[in-house]
Amino acid sequence: MQALVLESTRFGQLEIPAEAALDFPNGLIGLGGHRYALLARSDESAFVWLHSLEDPALAIPVTVPWRFFPDYEVELSDDEAERLGVTDPEETQVYVTVRAADTLEGFSANLRAPILVVENRGFQVINQAKDAPVRCPLFQPGMSPGSEEQAA
Repeated sequence: MQALVLESTRFGQLEIPAEAALDFPNGLIGLGGHRYALLARSDESAFVWLHSLEDPALAIPVTVPWRFFPDYEVELSDDEAERLGVTDPEETQVYVTVRAADTLEGFSANLRAPILVVENRGFQVINQAKDAPVRCPLFQPGMSPGSEEQAA
C-alpha cells in the first residue's frame, strides 16, 4: 500500500494512505486546490480536518452533521445526484464545515453547503432543504466540550 506525505503547518509531516486522498473536481467554495484528505485522531472524533494536499496551511474542521443534528437532511435534485454519481445515499459520506469560535456557543456548522464524498471524490453542494442555514449553532449555551447532548 502506497503512502502520501502530507506537509502541514498545523500537524507537521504526516504519512497517509494513498487511498485516503480525495479529489474535488470542482474545488471547494472559496478555497483553492482540488486534493484533500480527512484527518482524525480516532474514528470516534466529533470533528475531523479536511486538509489540503496542495497547501500545507489549508485545513478546515468538518463534522458528520447527524452527530449534532439527528434530523438533518440533504436534498439534491435527481440531475445533481446523477452528476455526482450518488446512486446509493447510504454509500455517500456527508460532512459539514465548522466555524470555530472562542466559546462553544459561537461554534456553528454550514448546513446549506455540505460536502459529499462518493468513491474518493468530494463535492460541495448546495442543499435544497428549506431548513439548512449557513450558520447553525453546534452547541447550546452552558454545554461542556464533552457533553453528549444534542444541539436543538
